[in-house]
Amino acid sequence: MAVNPRSLRSQGNQRPERILREIQSNLLECKVCFEMFNPAGQSEHRPQNLPCGHVLCLECIRALSHPVLKKLECPFCRQLCDVDSTSHCQALSDLQELLLNSKVGAPSSGGKACHVSGSLQLCSAFGGWGTLFNPTGIAVLGTSGTMVVVHDGDTRVVVFGPQGRRLNSFGQRGDIGYPLDVAVTPSGHVVVTDAGNKSLKVFTSRGCHVLTLTDVFQLPWGVDIDSHGNILVSDSQTGTLSRVTLDCGRGVILDHQTPITDLEHPRSVACCQVTGATAVVEHLLFDESHPNGNHRPTRLRVYEKDFNLRYQIDSFSLSLGSTAWLCISAVAFDGDGNVIIIDCQQAMIWKLHKGTKLTPLIGENLVHPLGLICAAKDNTLTVLDSGDHTVKIYSAI
Repeated sequence: MAVNPRSLRSQGNQRPERILREIQSNLLECKVCFEMFNPAGQSEHRPQNLPCGHVLCLECIRALSHPVLKKLECPFCRQLCDVDSTSHCQALSDLQELLLNSKVGAPSSGGKACHVSGSLQLCSAFGGWGTLFNPTGIAVLGTSGTMVVVHDGDTRVVVFGPQGRRLNSFGQRGDIGYPLDVAVTPSGHVVVTDAGNKSLKVFTSRGCHVLTLTDVFQLPWGVDIDSHGNILVSDSQTGTLSRVTLDCGRGVILDHQTPITDLEHPRSVACCQVTGATAVVEHLLFDESHPNGNHRPTRLRVYEKDFNLRYQIDSFSLSLGSTAWLCISAVAFDGDGNVIIIDCQQAMIWKLHKGTKLTPLIGENLVHPLGLICAAKDNTLTVLDSGDHTVKIYSAI
């Protein structure tokens, strides 16, 4: 099943009600259509086992399978499965019946409820397999709440409205090889880091190509826009952070500088529009002494507006006050200038106070979060979850 086992871990400080909510949202819901499983009779939403071990509802299996070959590609592990080899998941049906009979953790009759997670609640989600394929980056377009997502689909860039309606897409496989991140300039131009041909590419919001910056990067990864409209790009291969100034109207490069040159495999980049600070996530060498054997530690560096180092902290130091080892997959700033980090190891979102203290913001309904948008005007967080190929919106309701 497409479930993060860490989200179901039992800890002494967890209340039974929270555990039951996590069971409901992580086990009893199809992670493709987000409908609750219904084990009754010939229901379209009966939980079905795939040969690979994942579970989908019957309706999604029929929708994803080839009408003639009767085969489908598992949306989570990509294994090719024979539809005739699927079977009813009796264990989930029994669990759901048990919860329903006990009247604990049962879904409300009015539809999906918001689930408490840290200090924020999940209010809506959109996307899913078939709409997004292994998404890697997200950005907001203008003040309307329109979102831009890069992924591994036939068209690499997808534009969604504030309510999740797909507006348009662009960037064919030949135009964009392997997108890793996306940002939007104040003028509304979409900037994509393309690891496929080691370039930075700029498009209009409708998908018209503006320019491509090549022969500069070895592995361009994270990208964001600073308070002056400059583009900041991390290069995971060379360990640098570049600042690029463009004239998108004329399609020309005005300036290219490298203010930081001593990074170790930098990836996610975020710029604070309030203070001008810049945050960079580094992926360090593997820690062979860690119990998991293949744990890759991470480090967060936060710089002042002039790129002088304000502070840095690694995953080991952050984990001292936590029950598990943190792995920072991305970083962002909220409207007040606070650092927000994404922890893909525990599938959580944290607020970082003064570079040392962590406060959980979101701790449920995430599988493998990779991207984040902080909206200051309505105090919402929009999370890109590559684990179930979705965009999830949380709010402090």
